[in-house]
Amino acid sequence: MTHPGRTLPKDVIEHWPEVFGEIKLNVLPFRYLHTVLINFKDGKSWEIRITADIKRNGWDSFEQSLSDLFKEYEDHIENIDFKLDTERVKKDITKSTEKFLKKRLN
Repeated sequence: MTHPGRTLPKDVIEHWPEVFGEIKLNVLPFRYLHTVLINFKDGKSWEIRITADIKRNGWDSFEQSLSDLFKEYEDHIENIDFKLDTERVKKDITKSTEKFLKKRLN
């Protein structure tokens, strides 16, 4: 899933501004995807939560399901938002940073 040079949404940046504020989004790792929000032209919205089952089935299966959904409703869709699991991103970055610093200091 690519989004060349796109910055993260403001609500994500507000969660951890010193890190997320500098990130340009080129690829969104599937493990960090939390929700896909589909907004329709008539004002309705569908929220697709990324469950453990969806992750277990893998990106290819999920991508095909989204593709089918988009094709069926493309004339009615206003926009699509991909929401991140910012807590998981923050946890993973913190863990990786601590591990890196520990190796560098020893």
